[in-house]
Amino acid sequence: MAAPGGNGVPLATRLYKSRVLGLALGFVCVLFGMYPLDPSAFVWALMLVNAFVWPHVAFQLSLRAVHTLRSERRNLLLDSFCGGFWVGAMHFNPLPSVTILSMMTMNNVAIGGPRFMCAGWIAQGLGVFAALLVFAPAFVAVTTQAQLYGCLPILMLYPLALGWICYRQARTLARHKRELLALSRTDSLSGLLNHGAWKDHLEIEFQRCRREQQGAVIALIDIDHFKLINDTYGHVTGDIVLRQLGKVLRQNLRITDLAGRYGGDEFCIIMPGMPLNRATDVMDTLRDRFNALVYDQDPTLRASLSIGLAPYQAEHADCTRWLNDADLALYEAKSGGRNRVSCVQGSWLRSV
Repeated sequence: MAAPGGNGVPLATRLYKSRVLGLALGFVCVLFGMYPLDPSAFVWALMLVNAFVWPHVAFQLSLRAVHTLRSERRNLLLDSFCGGFWVGAMHFNPLPSVTILSMMTMNNVAIGGPRFMCAGWIAQGLGVFAALLVFAPAFVAVTTQAQLYGCLPILMLYPLALGWICYRQARTLARHKRELLALSRTDSLSGLLNHGAWKDHLEIEFQRCRREQQGAVIALIDIDHFKLINDTYGHVTGDIVLRQLGKVLRQNLRITDLAGRYGGDEFCIIMPGMPLNRATDVMDTLRDRFNALVYDQDPTLRASLSIGLAPYQAEHADCTRWLNDADLALYEAKSGGRNRVSCVQGSWLRSV
């Protein structure tokens, strides 16, 4: 018996471990069911091969298969066939038979859902039919106390093992989901929030400011003459400049500040609870550090920042009006000579 997993070698490894455990426990159950029937040496040998040789053979077959999942599904159907065979060989002894069939069914539905569960039932039925051809048809109606105890290990340990595997799979899937969500909201070049994610945070911050009557400042940052940098030094250098700005933003902002890449060479920041004068100082420091970082990397490269700041104001009808104020301030910084910080408040602009 085996347990669910993903495709590839990790799947084969997980199923190998659970098959080794499941078939060893199943061997104990079948052993107690078959012993009173005094089977031949051949049947004992077949039981040993199924329980202790087949798991290793199945693992090697899966490792060598082009499609691991397809190979493991075939292996699981063979497991089901063997389970049905041993049920028929035990003459349908109630408790051992139900134990074997239910563990197989639980295993199949875990890895393949209802459709594969039905395929497993068909395989079990074929196994029972094969057993009826080999052994004289009979029915053992009573389960002895020894057979009951022989079924307890698989009834107790295998569901625990399967549950643990499913739990670990669920945790892995949850982690992958978080990672994919983070990737979907992150700009791959700068490592900051992408445009859509930053706009979502802007709306949240706008509603928070309106609800709690608290202040915040947003900043729009533009790399001066970025097209000229790309044309002169190449797009690889342009990408390096973008990464450097992302690095400067991550190193010089608070944990609560939200920085993103708005698009192209334009970046954006939300600074909750920060006064405008303090935001101006922070942006001036950030501008100087960016200039120094780029110069240290390549003294021939001239890169500077124009920055527009806009504080939240109660008269803003929505976050778009707030963002438009920052855009006006950025335009003022660029038209005023670039490499500077401009602030907008109400109907006036100020450049630093």
